Amino acid sequence: MKLLLVAAVALIDADFRVLIAERPEGKQLAGMWEFPGGKVEPGERPEQTLIRELKEELGITVEEPCLAPLTFASHAYETFHLLMPLYACRRWSGLVQPLEGQRLKWVRPTELRNYPMPPADEPLIPALIDLVGAPHRP
Repeated sequence: MKLLLVAAVALIDADFRVLIAERPEGKQLAGMWEFPGGKVEPGERPEQTLIRELKEELGITVEEPCLAPLTFASHAYETFHLLMPLYACRRWSGLVQPLEGQRLKWVRPTELRNYPMPPADEPLIPALIDLVGAPHRP
């Protein structure tokens, strides 16, 4: 079975929300929500992948020291096995914008399960909840 390496990032804003993107029509798993990122190209490190993908998909610039490894997913799909490191990022420059026609949402980690996500993404949610926590409300 082929091993596919994909890097993903949880962008965390000042309000402790995480960015998710909806996979557009015509792509595999269309309509599902996921963390931004993409396939690691030959000769590329996962951090380089994220810097490239975030610029292409969202129009933001991320510096490598701002990408902190958080957790990873290892999931067997029907035709390949996915290995996906998830990084956390709280600092970037530029305004997040959907450059590839995808819908974007900022959501609290505790609300991520309200959005349909690919099977490999779901196990990543507890690590985000632990990292960001649930905001305290008066």
